[in-house]
Amino acid sequence: MDINALFTDEGLRAFTETVRDQHVRDAQQYGQIADIVRRRLEQTPIEGDRWMAKKIRAWKVSRQLKAMQRASGEAASKAEALYATYKNEVLELPQRRAAAEARKLERKNGRQASLGAAVTKSLNKTVTSLNTPADQAPGTVPQTRPAEFVAPDNPWQQWPMTAGGERPTASINDYFPKGEQG
Repeated sequence: MDINALFTDEGLRAFTETVRDQHVRDAQQYGQIADIVRRRLEQTPIEGDRWMAKKIRAWKVSRQLKAMQRASGEAASKAEALYATYKNEVLELPQRRAAAEARKLERKNGRQASLGAAVTKSLNKTVTSLNTPADQAPGTVPQTRPAEFVAPDNPWQQWPMTAGGERPTASINDYFPKGEQG
């Protein structure tokens, strides 16, 4: 047996089929032998037997053969499980990992897109509400304002004034109305 062939799909499949078939044949033979031994021992008296001694003795001997039959059946199913596990854990693993990585990347891109859309919406809402004149309804597109001309002789006129018109904007708090205190 070439051990390197065992690590291929065809090589392992051939090995597990051979082992499985051998165990299935063995299980059938053990079952047949168990039936023959039980029947023969039930019909063979030994001197000094009491009532039912033959049947109990036949059952004790044949149950060992039945246990061998069950063990061979389990070994046959374990051979099939070996192939299935090898195929699942070794042969198909690269494809499953690639598919999982693609799904993960797709989810990541979807999250980034939705986060970007949410940030854009929030920023648009903030800009719209900050630039909305007092007489305009909130959430509507602001109208264009006429251009303001700055007199070159007065440097303090270079900056736009706040709603009150007294001084230039000092902080972000100047954009928000002050609530009633009390």
